[in-house]
Amino acid sequence: MLFLEKIFLSFILFTFFTTLQAQNNPTKTIAFAQDTMANDFRKAQVYEVRDELAKYPDVKFISSDANGQTSLLIHQIEKFISMKVDAIILGTNDAKAVVPVVAKAYHSGIPIIILDRGIDGEDYTTFINSDNIKIGTLGAEYIAQRLHGKGQVLLFEGLQKADVTQLRTKGFMDEISKYPQIKVIKRTGNYLRKDAILEMQKLIQEGVHIDAIFSQSDSMLSGVRLAMSRYKMDLTSIITIGCDYTSEAQNAIKNGIQTGSILFPLGGTMAAQVVLKLFAKEAVLKHILIPVKLVTKENVEEVNPIF
Repeated sequence: MLFLEKIFLSFILFTFFTTLQAQNNPTKTIAFAQDTMANDFRKAQVYEVRDELAKYPDVKFISSDANGQTSLLIHQIEKFISMKVDAIILGTNDAKAVVPVVAKAYHSGIPIIILDRGIDGEDYTTFINSDNIKIGTLGAEYIAQRLHGKGQVLLFEGLQKADVTQLRTKGFMDEISKYPQIKVIKRTGNYLRKDAILEMQKLIQEGVHIDAIFSQSDSMLSGVRLAMSRYKMDLTSIITIGCDYTSEAQNAIKNGIQTGSILFPLGGTMAAQVVLKLFAKEAVLKHILIPVKLVTKENVEEVNPIF
């Protein structure tokens, strides 16, 4: 009986200390509601958050993929709210439509981190992004310099309802308008390679002359190159500046088939660290700005791609 009593006592003590440890170190759940995983950049953001949080065994990470559908994104955020997750990271595709559900999460006591693309509201915990107007300005300055202030430029825009698209376009157009002999034509590629291929093919078939391209993502610029290759066009014949600075862009710049890219950090690590600070009851800024940089053949060996 003494042996059984010792086993029973050991079990009671184990249960007590395990419960006490769980109370002191409760598992926290962080959810990432992402616009789409079909976009290389958006997928890499989710993976960067996942990998950063994997260092912390007391944190659980879950994510959702809205497949580019705003209504589904809102539904997924609603689900995270009903699950009572401890924090939500959001990558939206519409600056206005998500405002009510974001406010609902925020006022229910769930910290919500807006990553990369902003919203038209203030009811959130922290907004992490880069200066998208500067991104557009950097692209325009470089292209205008290379063209000596004269020529036709294709501006490949991303999602029209995303604030990053509108801001990059504003920065680009404000700067390029200083050069009256540069004409700009616009096309929408939705930050997707496949959409850029289709739009570029149309331009080639129509015989539209282009001297330079500013693409608001490297994925779209990759689509441009694929379309040009299909028509046996010289990939070095056009000045091309992308955005994000992926490994594919880095290799293209090294090989001379892409002129440059603007480094646009994923922000996933920063988002994860902000949430962890909140869990630790530390103060965080309402707005965190991550620097951007133009990468060309001159500095391509010195700058690491985002993925």
